[in-house]
Amino acid sequence: MRVKGFSAAAVEAGIRYKNRLDLGLIYSDRPAVTAGVFTTNRVKAAPVLLDRKRLQRGQAQAVLINSGNANACTGEKGLEFARLTADMAARELDIDPEFVQVASTGVIGEPLESEPFARAMPGLVKALSRDGFDDLARAMMTTDTRPKIVHRTIAVDGVLVSILGVAKGAGMIMPNMATMLCFVLTDARIVFPVLRDIVTKGVETSFNRITVDGDTSTNDTVLVMANGAAGNGWLEEDNPGAVATFRAAMEGVFSELATMIVADGEGATRMVTIRVEGAREQEAALDAARTIANSPLVKTAFFGRDPNWGRIMAALGRSDCFFHPDRVCISFDDVMMVENGLGLGPDAERKAAMVMEQKTFTVHVQLNDGVECGEILTCDLSNEYVAINADYRS
Repeated sequence: MRVKGFSAAAVEAGIRYKNRLDLGLIYSDRPAVTAGVFTTNRVKAAPVLLDRKRLQRGQAQAVLINSGNANACTGEKGLEFARLTADMAARELDIDPEFVQVASTGVIGEPLESEPFARAMPGLVKALSRDGFDDLARAMMTTDTRPKIVHRTIAVDGVLVSILGVAKGAGMIMPNMATMLCFVLTDARIVFPVLRDIVTKGVETSFNRITVDGDTSTNDTVLVMANGAAGNGWLEEDNPGAVATFRAAMEGVFSELATMIVADGEGATRMVTIRVEGAREQEAALDAARTIANSPLVKTAFFGRDPNWGRIMAALGRSDCFFHPDRVCISFDDVMMVENGLGLGPDAERKAAMVMEQKTFTVHVQLNDGVECGEILTCDLSNEYVAINADYRS
């Protein structure tokens, strides 16, 4: 999996754990047009604060990523440390420090030490390779059980263009956005306003449509870098057909990575789509779907294979979505359990319980009050989720 002009590497720096890849680097042979979307949490980690400021110029050339420590709630020293590590990478790469983005994931509230970074940086840069993205994806992991990487090649105006995305995330997953880092690289030639529009809208319909546990992180980051090495005609507003092709491919990469994150949710055994239909407004439908998807009672019922539709109705009722309870219908895949607000009895529930044995299924909630719909992807909530998060820092 390669993208022209991009390389990556990862090393064991010993930032928090031994014998584990924990420091990664992405490098573009040339400055790349870069757009990003970051956490909406009021508490923002130092890397987020630094990256947002640097991205005002719309360009970057490298991303330094560490796991094990989020560098969040670390004050001015944390911000100074983010700049320091970016400077370390810039010196080894011989590039402008302002072109270096940084990203961190891990424990909140603990200071980082510079020594592991200084010791590891020369070897990290030396290890840069066109084939280094698998190692990079592993270095980003915290409670993830597997790396998340997607690669696509498309034709844009007759020129092959590659897109490669790597992401991490398994817990503290909830819009806007999820506890995740995502880096998407492309050799497409594209102007900044178009790339920014594609990234902003693509995140909204992918990463902002998933939840594992309803928590929003301090470090959420999506960065997309386009270095133009493919040599295609410029993707700009005057070339709408090519832009549409590229947008669809980019959104596909986002969606696939978002699905991987939910599938790897901490302790998850089932992946469930909550689809609310027949609402008056789309935002209301999304709010209703998100409220159901985040309900601990609903999610534990999914884990227990218990078609307890009353929990779904109760969650729906505390959402901000207006509806008439006596019009609501609820189905698990094609098995209807509730019609016009009333349960259809034990036989329907037995059939729904069989649907819940599947690894993936959809809960359809029909409000019969309009034409708008909203969809959120979630997972069940298991004993293992509690165990993972009870001793996360140990």
